[in-house]
Amino acid sequence: MKKLFFGIILILSACMQRKEEHAVEAAPETAENVAFITLEQMKAVGIELDTVSRKSLVDAIKSNGMLTVPNQNKALVTALTSGIVKSLTVLPGDYVKQGEVIATLVNPELTKIQQELQMTVAQLNLAKIEQQRQQELVAGNAAPLKNLQRVETELATLTATRNALQQQLATLGISPIAVAGGKISTTIPITAPISGTISNVTAEIGANVDAATPVAQIVNNSELHLDLFVYEKDLPKLKPQQAITFTLTNNPGKTYEAAIFSIGTAFENDTKTIPVHAVVNGDKAGLIEGMNVTAVVSTGAVKGPAVPAAAIVNHAGQDYVFVLMKATKDGYEFEKWPVAKGVTDVGYSAITAVKELPAGARVVSKGAFFVLAKLTNKGEE
Repeated sequence: MKKLFFGIILILSACMQRKEEHAVEAAPETAENVAFITLEQMKAVGIELDTVSRKSLVDAIKSNGMLTVPNQNKALVTALTSGIVKSLTVLPGDYVKQGEVIATLVNPELTKIQQELQMTVAQLNLAKIEQQRQQELVAGNAAPLKNLQRVETELATLTATRNALQQQLATLGISPIAVAGGKISTTIPITAPISGTISNVTAEIGANVDAATPVAQIVNNSELHLDLFVYEKDLPKLKPQQAITFTLTNNPGKTYEAAIFSIGTAFENDTKTIPVHAVVNGDKAGLIEGMNVTAVVSTGAVKGPAVPAAAIVNHAGQDYVFVLMKATKDGYEFEKWPVAKGVTDVGYSAITAVKELPAGARVVSKGAFFVLAKLTNKGEE
């Protein structure tokens, strides 16, 4: 009987020992995810807590790009005929209006066209007189009809020649009326084809230029475009008329606005980016072609659980927050809680918890890296 009693005691003792050993083995798994921070450490490090709350965060795409001016807003100022530059009235940076004279050329050969116009006008006047005389003769049966027809044909030819010469001189900037009145000019005005700012002046006084030689270049910054380069994964989030805010890379203090008007359909050169074109709206002061910009494209709002961005730490490729599990008179216990980080906006990041968070959970919003460091060091110990 005694032997049986001692046998039962030994069996019970062995079972209890196994349970204790199993408990000791299981405990570290939980302990590895829990960090205890004393009140002194909380104060010294400046650890702060915040509640997990639902927020509406704006999802956005960040991209780099460059300011450009469309070709229809740029112009090379050229002469319509060859000549020697007589005067230049503009400097780089000057604003000019369409039609304003910015230079003049001298070409003595233009006197031939003007002389021809004057001769044609004189012949045309004689032809009109002859036409009237032949009409009177034909009416009185004093001359054949063919004489009148010959004069009318000559009159039509002279009229066409005069119109062509007048158009040619008008295109060159010489007044046909003044020439017809007897005035001859060898000076050709060169006018601005568009309104804008002179970006550079390439001609010099005394230089011989022709229609293929630009005198100056004009850029109109009233319609600036923004060319962005967006990665393939972000393309489905974009659409025309989408709002963009951007800053200059070298001067991020001021924000500008733009709107998408065209999305590319092919990759840019050898990159995996696709060009997106936008038009700059509102204030364009200080913006010029070629400036590099950093842009943010708003793609909508995401509503759900969010925490301060500083509350999320990354360890071994996984994002975590530290959830307050227990508060005592000596300090606080925080559990490392796995989450998936989402949109970040106005200092908050959306999160999706891998396992459900406790109701009203409070997390470390400042000093999370200290808690992670202490927990990591404890694990190494």
